[in-house]
Amino acid sequence: MDRVKNLASKNAAVIFTKSSCCMCHSIKALFYDLGASPSVHEVDHDADMERALRRLGCNPAFPAVFIGGKYIGSAKDVISLHVDGSLKQKLIDARAIWF
Repeated sequence: MDRVKNLASKNAAVIFTKSSCCMCHSIKALFYDLGASPSVHEVDHDADMERALRRLGCNPAFPAVFIGGKYIGSAKDVISLHVDGSLKQKLIDARAIWF
């Protein structure tokens, strides 16, 4: 879990993904469209990382999105934040995008 927390706190926006996950791809594309350049960690062959994400409450484990070092949620949560307009502000507050 320390490894996940360490990686999540090093960048303003961090996404843990699997290459075969279509929702992971969609969330990465959304962040890029908003002007963010998230740190992306593909954990296809890292079962320890997946277990650590689940222990931190990431369910489903992928995509696991962190903004400003805090767990935001999975695809459903991120899309909800985007629809209500608060995702962009969270990214601005974390300095993942500038205006």
